[in-house]
Amino acid sequence: MIVWINGAFGAGKSSTARELVDLIPHSTLLDPELIGRSMTRLLPAKRLGEVEDYQDLPMWRRMVVDTAAALLAEVGGVLVVPMTLLRQEYRDEIFGGLAARRIEVRHILLDPAETILRERIDGRSEFGDPDADARVREWCHGRVPPYRAARAWLARDAYVVDNSKLTVAEAARTVADAVRTDVAAPCGIVQTAEPTGETLAAGVLLFDDEDRFLLVDPTYKPGWEFPGGVVEPGEPPARAGMREVAEEIGLELDAVPRLLLVDWERPEPPGYGGLRLLFDGGRLAPADTGRLRLPGAELRAWRFVTEEEAAELLPPVRYHRLRWALRARERGTVLNLEAGVPVG
Repeated sequence: MIVWINGAFGAGKSSTARELVDLIPHSTLLDPELIGRSMTRLLPAKRLGEVEDYQDLPMWRRMVVDTAAALLAEVGGVLVVPMTLLRQEYRDEIFGGLAARRIEVRHILLDPAETILRERIDGRSEFGDPDADARVREWCHGRVPPYRAARAWLARDAYVVDNSKLTVAEAARTVADAVRTDVAAPCGIVQTAEPTGETLAAGVLLFDDEDRFLLVDPTYKPGWEFPGGVVEPGEPPARAGMREVAEEIGLELDAVPRLLLVDWERPEPPGYGGLRLLFDGGRLAPADTGRLRLPGAELRAWRFVTEEEAAELLPPVRYHRLRWALRARERGTVLNLEAGVPVG
């Protein structure tokens, strides 16, 4: 199990985590800051210069998951992880990666009042160098607005502890009690096992009466997605798409959807790639739209979008696939793609 302590810079995550390992039996501290610092030695300066924060590096996010899994395999018990995560897509990627390894996550948010938070930031003195400490305080103050903007989704996702009036020891005890009594419940993420080779997946495009198509927002990976999923062994791909639509959004399709395209996705670590099929599920009636339901453990939202709007929501590989699927639908044909490019 992992107890992930989130919050603004200056909220007391690290000090609370250090107290917490003495309160939770068989627990170990894992500070992802150490992984971030290793980036400066592992990556060329040019690559580092392309990002403002090491969290923006896919390598860092993968290494956090891999390091946590390896450490738990080595020492067992509980990992206490103090780390600010303000971007929901990064939370999805990291927590989803941990879930795929059957690692349970308890998400805790330390949330002092902003006036208290800024007072604590003003009191920080870490280096004994006035100039260095001033730069750290300025940096922390600059991260308060992004935290304020992210707080709404954080409060929905995590167990919130207002530590405005709590000492570090009291905050740690509050967290420990919440974990022990399951008040801070495990994050409800579907624990889909990591693939060990190339996979076959089927997605279904569903349209409204304005010819917009449906996208869903998974909790276990970054970016939006088409309804659908991995085809089970011995399962017909179109039927797999129908099954996934029923499981994900509660709609039973009346007819087997028509194939629009087949796309071979190139294996790129940590993914294995494989064949991706997109089907035309047809136009939904307004009554069908009103029956859409989401499983909270797997999807957090759905929306109908235009092709232009999808460019802002889908990762590039899925957006290219979508564009060609829409062209195939317009032409009444089936396209064969390799890595998002039509061939043959």
